[in-house]
Amino acid sequence: MREFNLIINGNSVGTADYFDVINPADKSIIARCPKASVEQLNDAVAAAKAAFPAWSALTYEQRRDQLMQLADAVEDHGEELMTLLTKEQGKPTKGFADLGAGFELGGTLAWIRATASMDLESETIQDNDIARIELHRKPLGVVGSITPWNYPLLIGIWHIIPALLTGNTVVMKPSEMTPLTVLRFGEIAKAILPDGVLNVVTGEGDIGAAMTSHKDIQKIVFTGSTPTGKAIMKSAADNLTRLTLELGGNDAGIVLADADIAACAPKIFATSFINNGQTCAALKRLYVHESVHDELCEALTNMAKSMKTGNGFDEDTDFGPLQNQKQLDIVKALAEDAKDRGANFLCGGEVTDESGYFYPITLVSNINDGARLVDEEQFGPILPIIKFSDVEEAIASANRLQVGLGGSVWSQDIKEAQSIASRLECGTVWINNHAMVQPDAPFGGVKDSGFGVEFGEAGLKEFTFIQTVQIFKS
Repeated sequence: MREFNLIINGNSVGTADYFDVINPADKSIIARCPKASVEQLNDAVAAAKAAFPAWSALTYEQRRDQLMQLADAVEDHGEELMTLLTKEQGKPTKGFADLGAGFELGGTLAWIRATASMDLESETIQDNDIARIELHRKPLGVVGSITPWNYPLLIGIWHIIPALLTGNTVVMKPSEMTPLTVLRFGEIAKAILPDGVLNVVTGEGDIGAAMTSHKDIQKIVFTGSTPTGKAIMKSAADNLTRLTLELGGNDAGIVLADADIAACAPKIFATSFINNGQTCAALKRLYVHESVHDELCEALTNMAKSMKTGNGFDEDTDFGPLQNQKQLDIVKALAEDAKDRGANFLCGGEVTDESGYFYPITLVSNINDGARLVDEEQFGPILPIIKFSDVEEAIASANRLQVGLGGSVWSQDIKEAQSIASRLECGTVWINNHAMVQPDAPFGGVKDSGFGVEFGEAGLKEFTFIQTVQIFKS
């Protein structure tokens, strides 16, 4: 069994303590992961701080060149990284609609290359006989990245590539549930990037807490739960550390009476159950007009019944296990509450394989606002389908919760769909799709789903401060 090491200042560093990493498909121990001490975290931050002056002094073109080399190296190690993803996260190598580990690797490569191709140019806001005023974007310093267990490599890339491109240095902490792919990525990166520019530490909550309160970390980027995001805000307050928080969502989709069900159903299914529902921006509450409710339920049920849940290394597996026991318990509890309320389980709802953290694709109708399955983010393969008769009811229902990551409207009338979309309280609204993110389109939440954005020029700016230069001519 392999023991992985921390990556600090370009070196592979062991620790006194290690913890086990579990394969969610069979509950076996697959690796030993280093448990960093606070002193080792301090070493990583010090290395990043020392590397910052030289890295930030490089031009965008020079940093871009190294990041493109990194993308090529990741691609060269793609099969190895995909295997680690399936082992530690559970997602199939291929899976339903090719949305498994290969999809995460492909997204990783696309995001590195697309983000590294961007620039932040200086702006001139005044140039007259008196003065020229320029706005320059300057890097912040050391950035701390804390990532979740659902897309360990891809979300890590979302955090670190814009930080590195804009001249910052980085300390990464992946989830203790899925640390291996990021540690291997760190090993690959240290052969390309200068020492200290990218450091990887692993551990449990104490290391995350030490990062968020660290006086030499200028910014924290966090993707995860709302309660943890709020704790990070408190921890970061004393140092006025900048934050980007992408927190929990419970995205609503509204299917109007004129929706083309044959066209919509496959997209709704895919975007509800992508990564087994363990996706921040997955469709998690589906409000369907009564006139098309039964047709859509039947179409989704037929698709669900054709899916196989199993070990991600089996070629015919569509969906793997949930990543951990805690998440499986949450899904089971929400399902039991729905059953107690008399909801109709169109398919799934019963665990039949306890060899891993498996839960079948599950569709639930005859359920309303107020049920836990509707009001709480399930983050798993179970979708509540709520019937409505008045679109005003659906809009109110979509907005009633204190979350606002994404939402969608499904209709053939684009003008009407846009009108409804403008009233949804969320950071991104899709029309006739859901959960589609791309490197050049800003993405972020409102309300308890966080603040700040990722992706595109707006995402790059999150890793900089404005320096105003006023040049007087007389």
